[in-house]
Amino acid sequence: MLIEKHQANAETRSAWDANAAYWDAHMGDEGNDFVNHLIWPVAQQLLDLRSGEQVLDVGCGNGLYARRLAALGAEVTAFDFAPEMIDRARRYASPAGAAITYHVLDATDEAALLPLGERAFDAALSCMALMDMAEIEPLFRALAQLLRPAGRFVFAVSHPCFNQAKVTRLAEAEDTGHEIVTTYAVKVRGYMTPSIAKGIALVGQPQPQLYFDRPLHLLLAPAFAAGFVVDALEERAFAAGDPPGRNLLGWSGNFSEIPAVLIVRLRLLDSN
Repeated sequence: MLIEKHQANAETRSAWDANAAYWDAHMGDEGNDFVNHLIWPVAQQLLDLRSGEQVLDVGCGNGLYARRLAALGAEVTAFDFAPEMIDRARRYASPAGAAITYHVLDATDEAALLPLGERAFDAALSCMALMDMAEIEPLFRALAQLLRPAGRFVFAVSHPCFNQAKVTRLAEAEDTGHEIVTTYAVKVRGYMTPSIAKGIALVGQPQPQLYFDRPLHLLLAPAFAAGFVVDALEERAFAAGDPPGRNLLGWSGNFSEIPAVLIVRLRLLDSN
C-alpha cells in the first residue's frame, strides 16, 4: 500500500478517534494480557523509576500507562494525537497524590513536541504506539532534546520480525501413528521492505487502523541518528501452557517460542 505520510497520519488519527470508546471499554485501567503479561512488567523494570521523576508518555491512548507511572510516584506528561483518546484519559481519576497532564499532540510533529520543555524529562515511555506512526524520525529528534542527559526512553512494539502484517500464524496437525500432534508456527512472507497495512488491534473495533511495519534496523536507525544507544532489549512471548482462549491461533499459550512483543530501552549518549 502506497500512501502519502500526511494522508496516512490523518487516516490513523481518524481511526483511533473512531475506536477510542471501544478501546477504552475493553482496556480501561486493567489492560489485557499483552499489557499485563508481556509489556508492563518489563517496561516498569527497564524504566526503573524514582519517585518525583518527570516522565513523558508517548501515544498514551486512554492513559492506562500514564496512571500506572503516576502510581509509582512519577510526574507524568502524557500525549496522544487522537482527541477522543485524550478525552477518555481525562475522565479517569489520577492516583491519589499523583500529577498527570494530558495533551493532544502529534508525535510526528517535532516542532509541536519541543514546547513540552527542553531537558525537562528524566524518562519517556511509549507502549505499542511506534508502529501506529507514519513517521518516527521527528519523535526521536524531539526526545533527544526533551530528555535530560543520559535520559532513557523505553518503547514496546509488536515484534517487527514475528508480529507484523506479513506474518501468518499457523497450526499443523500430524498423525504420528500414536496421536495427533499439533505444531504452531509463523510464516514470514516479507520483512526487509517497510510496509503499511490495515489491521485490527482489538477484535470488534469499529474501524481498522494503519500499521507501519519497519524492519529492526529501520526502527532503530532514527534513534541512533538522534544520539541514542540501546542498553537493554527484551523479546516477550506468552509462557508455555497459558490458555489460548477462544482463538487457538491467538498469541496466548501456543506460541511460547515466538515473541509477540519487542521492548527496548534507549539512553542518550550525552547532552547534545
